[in-house]
Amino acid sequence: MIKEYFRFEKLGATYRGEITGGLTTFMAMAYIIFLNPAILTNAGMDFDAVMIATCLSAALATIVMGLWARYPIAQAPGLGLNAFFAYSVVLGMGISWQIALGAVFIAGVVFILLTLLKVREAVINVIPRDIQMAIAVGIGLFIAAIGLWHAGFISKDPGAFITMGPIHHPASVLSVVGLLLLGIMVILRVKGAILWSMIITLILGVGFKVIDYTGVVASPPSLDPTFLKLDILGALKTQTGTIILVFLFVDMFDTAGTLVGIGNQAGFMKHGKLPRASRALFSDAVGSTSGALLGTSTVTSYIESATGIGAGARTGFANLITGLMFILMIFFIPVARMAGGGIEIAEDKVLYPVTAPALIYVGSIMIRNITNIDWNDVASAFPCFLIIIGIPLTFSIADGMAFGFITYPIFMLIAGRGKQLHWLMFLLGVIFLAYYVFLK
Repeated sequence: MIKEYFRFEKLGATYRGEITGGLTTFMAMAYIIFLNPAILTNAGMDFDAVMIATCLSAALATIVMGLWARYPIAQAPGLGLNAFFAYSVVLGMGISWQIALGAVFIAGVVFILLTLLKVREAVINVIPRDIQMAIAVGIGLFIAAIGLWHAGFISKDPGAFITMGPIHHPASVLSVVGLLLLGIMVILRVKGAILWSMIITLILGVGFKVIDYTGVVASPPSLDPTFLKLDILGALKTQTGTIILVFLFVDMFDTAGTLVGIGNQAGFMKHGKLPRASRALFSDAVGSTSGALLGTSTVTSYIESATGIGAGARTGFANLITGLMFILMIFFIPVARMAGGGIEIAEDKVLYPVTAPALIYVGSIMIRNITNIDWNDVASAFPCFLIIIGIPLTFSIADGMAFGFITYPIFMLIAGRGKQLHWLMFLLGVIFLAYYVFLK
C-alpha cells in the first residue's frame, strides 16, 4: 500500500534508496538546527527553544510535503530570511521578535491564500523551459559554492572577492578526504555513496579529534520561551507591511526556484510543469505558519534536498525519513551537532567537513542541465546566463532569478517574439523590478 501511494514502481524507487536519500538530505541540512538559533538569538530569542522550534517546524513541513505533495524536497527555516528577521527587522528597525513572528505568520497565511488561488502554481508553470534549465544550473553552482565555502576551499577576500581558503586546516583536510571518498564510491557505483561517505568522514573526524565528540543522547530543552509567543495583532498595528511583503516575495521565489531546479534534476517536471505544484507550495506555506507559532522565522524548501535525490530519493517517502530524523534530533542533539554543527576555525569562519563534499558533488550533477539550453538563441540565452551567474554570486535564488526575469521579457520583445510569452512572464518582470525599486 505504501509503495502504491508513493508510486514506487512508476518512479523506479526502492525502500533502500528512499531511506538512504532521506538520511542524506537530513545530514546535508542538519547544520540549520544550530545555525538558525545562533542567528535568531541576536534578536533576543532563546537559543534552546529556537533549536527545538527549528526541529519541529522542519519535521512538520517536510512530512507534509512528503505525504501531501509526495516529493522528496525537505523544508526548514530558511537562511537569509532568518538573518533579515534578526538583523534588519528586530535590530535594524527596533521591532520586537514577537511582532516579527506575527509578520511571518501573516505572510504564511497570505501564502496559503495565494496557493489555494493557484497563483503560485501559475508562476511556476509559465516559466519557459530554457529559464527552468538556467535556474537548475544556477542552483547547482550555488550548492557547489556553499560546499566549497563549507569545506574551506574558498574564503572571502577584501581585494579579490573570493580566494583560496584555509586548506591546511585539519577540518579542510577532512573535507578533502570526504570528497575523495565520495568520488571513489560514485565511480565504483557504491549504493548510497553520498550517505556512506558522510558517515565515514564523521567517524574519521571524531577518531582524529577534528570533530569534538559530544555524546549521543541529551534531554530536550523547553520550547516554552518561544511557543505561541508571536504577536499577530502587534504586527497588524505596526508598520510591518513592507516586512511582510519581503518575507512573502523572497520565500515565494526562493521556493519556486528550488522546486523548478530540483524538479528538473529529478525528472519531476512534465512538459515544463510541476505536477502537484499547489500541494508542494501549500506544504511550504504550512511550514511558515507553523514555524511562526513554534517560534522560528520563515520555513522554506531546501536546495540540500538535491543531495538526497542524488543518493536515490525519488518519492515523498524519503521526506518521512528526513522529518523523522528532525524529530529524533530533539533527543539526539549531540549527534546532530557532530554531523552538522560545524567546526569554528575563526571568529567568522565555520567549516562543515562532513556535509560539504556532498554539496560539491550534487552541484556537479545539476550543472549538466546547461546542455539543455539553446545557446544560439541570444534573446533567451543571455537572460539564462544572467540567472546562472547571478544565483551563486548573489548567494540568493530569488535575486539571481530576478536578473533573468527582468531581462527575458525585454529581450524577447526586442527580438519580435513577445507573443511567445505568457502575460504572466511580463508581470513577473515588472514585479521583480518594482521589488528592487521600492522594497529592496
